[in-house]
Amino acid sequence: MELDFERCYRAVDSRDQRFDGWFYTGVTSTGIYCRPSCPAMTPKRRNVRFFPSSAAAQRAGLRACRRCRPDASPGSPQWDVRADVVGRAMRLIADGVVDRDGVPGLAARLGYTERHLHRMLRAELGAGPLALARAQRAQTARTLIETTGLGLAEIAFAAGFGSVRQFNDTVRTVYGAPPSQLRAGGGTPVGGAGTVTLRLAYRPPLHAAALLDFLARRTLPGVDEVVDGAYRRGLRLPHGPGEATLTPATDHVAATLRLADLRDLAPAVARCRRLFDLDADPVAVDQTLAADPALAAPVAAEPGVRVPRAADGFEMAVRAIATQQVSLASARTTLTHLLDHTGTVDQLRGFATAEEVLGVPDSGFRMPGGRRETIRAVARAVAAGELDLEPGGDREETARRLTAIPGVGAWTAGYLAMRALGDPDTFLPTDLAVRRGAAALGLTDNPATLDGYAGRWRPWRSYAVIRLWRSA
Repeated sequence: MELDFERCYRAVDSRDQRFDGWFYTGVTSTGIYCRPSCPAMTPKRRNVRFFPSSAAAQRAGLRACRRCRPDASPGSPQWDVRADVVGRAMRLIADGVVDRDGVPGLAARLGYTERHLHRMLRAELGAGPLALARAQRAQTARTLIETTGLGLAEIAFAAGFGSVRQFNDTVRTVYGAPPSQLRAGGGTPVGGAGTVTLRLAYRPPLHAAALLDFLARRTLPGVDEVVDGAYRRGLRLPHGPGEATLTPATDHVAATLRLADLRDLAPAVARCRRLFDLDADPVAVDQTLAADPALAAPVAAEPGVRVPRAADGFEMAVRAIATQQVSLASARTTLTHLLDHTGTVDQLRGFATAEEVLGVPDSGFRMPGGRRETIRAVARAVAAGELDLEPGGDREETARRLTAIPGVGAWTAGYLAMRALGDPDTFLPTDLAVRRGAAALGLTDNPATLDGYAGRWRPWRSYAVIRLWRSA
């Protein structure tokens, strides 16, 4: 990936935190790499190299800066925008696919050979899938070292390393210090076994009230809740259940994760970041939307509104189908009754799985028969591996397979593209709340006309949908 030296250097010289995660600054004279906003003295031009990923900087022999902690910066927003193979690969690596299934498993999920995938990632990011996964393992290890009381050998395997020696070598290479020294300089472990506390960075501004308000209106017993300015939800993770408590703060989101298996730390973090849309570039989004006079006032009044995404794609599909042509309150009642037949409401353990929903009798579905069968058809497709509703899936292929299911139309597919698959540029012109919001802002509420008008909001039409919903 080409990085313009002058633009990057100006960002470093001004310590512009909006560029954190977009690229990394390597300082050859000190042998470290930093985030653009690092408060240290700006290095001389002749000593600077720029890298598209932390893995590329590590591959060049640089270690992470202990002052600015570049590995803890927000992810690059381009992986939210891009739906190509590299973007999908980055989302899957963040979710821990390489640690669980290896590079062959990642390549199989993407439908490419290992060699071609390696070539594409090296061209874009300066590092292959193994190096990218290694960089993530190092960050996971550091988090566990500093926030838990686990032994270092336990941390090594929880972070995904194959041996304690590999763990020691990687941590020493990436951070310039052995694991024991990182623990000595870290904070006091809190919580109990399996509890991890950390700070999730984001690019400001973040309109936390809009996020929490949106989620609070849609909470379900046993799945999620909003209490005292914090969002809590159950997580279905690869190695077992988990629970996340996310509390927005001035410059970060405080996260407390309770995990049955600490190997799930990286996927849990990835899903929490995705849920709160923390890797977005709100300045770019707001600049585009505010250029339209109709949205200028809402954007000025509420900067940094995000798209609440999903921690579970199948959950979002069931929610979308259950909400068709009914109010939110009615859909919540219907979904609570459905979950009661799966045992999900007994504790905060996340939404039911596709297999659990398939086991619910007809009496568990308080909805028209056609809608019930649509949910079952989606559940069968997900359980069989024929439908991928997670961010690593192919958006176009997923939309095609969804709309082939009776009862899934353009609105449902679009809603899932926006919230489950992370498409930043989906518009819902037939949505009643979108049309009401448009009318409230003095725009047309005719679906066809409104759809054409929304072209000026590209490539951020999903964010425009949230703005219109709030205006409604």
